[in-house]
Amino acid sequence: MAVKNSLQGKAAPKNKMQVQYSAGGVDIVLTPEIVREYLVSGDKERVSTQEIVMFMNLCKASGLNPWAKEAYCIKYGNEPASMIVGKEAFMKRAESNENYDGYEAGIIVHDKECGEIVRRPGSFRLPEEEIVGGYATVWRKDRRHPYSIEVSFEEYAGRKKDGSLNRQWASKPATMIRKVALVQALREAFPSAFGGMYSAEESGYTEAEGSAAYIMANDDTAIPIEQHEEMPRMDAEQMQRQPEPVVTPPPATQEAPDGQQAFF
Repeated sequence: MAVKNSLQGKAAPKNKMQVQYSAGGVDIVLTPEIVREYLVSGDKERVSTQEIVMFMNLCKASGLNPWAKEAYCIKYGNEPASMIVGKEAFMKRAESNENYDGYEAGIIVHDKECGEIVRRPGSFRLPEEEIVGGYATVWRKDRRHPYSIEVSFEEYAGRKKDGSLNRQWASKPATMIRKVALVQALREAFPSAFGGMYSAEESGYTEAEGSAAYIMANDDTAIPIEQHEEMPRMDAEQMQRQPEPVVTPPPATQEAPDGQQAFF
């Protein structure tokens, strides 16, 4: 029987917008369909294909694993989608760099009693002190001078429409502004590693502390994080599945009339 494989020498069809890369030793495959269904937090029906593709390319260019909560695509209200990088992703990337040599981060407070401006490591403050900013310093082994950043509290504090601080910034102002300063200092110190990467607090949101599965908007709306530990198995198999070969049966044999030789 003659068998003809019509797909011989041809690769399986590939989604034109699919991106493939490796992040931390893990092979990542993303398509607009997968991102919209599993990785967009907020109003996934309103996020545009262009915004999704931008998120996919950010993850690929920066080597981020969205399945490990290193990056989020947030679509809330009429605002453009935000591409947010988790704080832990910043720290893991810094620590994996051979030239990283530690950091110091803290708050800048105004002591109302003596009128002094004080830079204090960490996030501790006294009741009579007002937080006016945050600071961070990052050291590199291959540089003679450290990279230092100071940020204003008023510039980054998350506020509701009435001008009051939102829940996270009102309850943890020192923690929030310190995080902003640290992320900016890391970006200054390692531009090739962190270029184009911004934290939630720099983008009008607040990354919940601990294992909370949501991102806070400035109006105190909790946006559930659409995150999964790994890409759904069905989607992965469907993208890699090869179509079955087409088998063409041989022509049917015919008997020659009596007295004649058959030629096939």
